[in-house]
Amino acid sequence: QVQLVESGGGLVQAGGSLRVSCAASGRTFEDRRSGWFRQAPGKAREFVAAISRIGSGTLYAGSVKGRFTISRDNAKNTLYLQMNSLKPEDTAVYYCASSQAGAGGLFATTSDGYDYWGQGTQVTVSS
Repeated sequence: QVQLVESGGGLVQAGGSLRVSCAASGRTFEDRRSGWFRQAPGKAREFVAAISRIGSGTLYAGSVKGRFTISRDNAKNTLYLQMNSLKPEDTAVYYCASSQAGAGGLFATTSDGYDYWGQGTQVTVSS
């Protein structure tokens, strides 16, 4: 019922910044928990950041806290991840995710906490 499309990935030097976006087709976007995950070569998909319904609360993985910012624009049905002070270890495919409307809980940090996924956008950080 919900389609998610990521964009904004690319190549950036270490220490630089990049913003990735996720456009959602659902009409109840503000009532869905959303998050970002990433998967690096040879590694499992890992949690990056989560945002509550409406957008009043956020949660970050320790590895990105203080460098990344998750936000949402409910009027545009869009989720964002602003990435600053990028490191080579941030290189990965970044995926956005969204829950069903009205799903319980403020946040989800595992993949089974989400129902819809985008196809991912590649972020590469060079040293």
